[in-house]
Amino acid sequence: TDQIIKIVVEQPEPTVFMLWGAHAQKKAALVKGAQNQVLSAPHPSPLSAYRGFFSCRHFSKANEWLIKHHESAIDWTCAC
Repeated sequence: TDQIIKIVVEQPEPTVFMLWGAHAQKKAALVKGAQNQVLSAPHPSPLSAYRGFFSCRHFSKANEWLIKHHESAIDWTCAC
């Protein structure tokens, strides 16, 4: 995981990292650069989802940040 994060961080394109849960949030130190945004929230597991995940608005915040940086918004709807 660390190596993948380091490779993505080196890319020039704006990137949003959604770090859900304590284990993932420890990876925030690897994310450098103004072209990268870190969003942190509790893990969306049934045990902790109501402690902040459902109200974190990460999907809309990610799209707002991408648009602000002249990138396309992501369609988060499931085409299942």
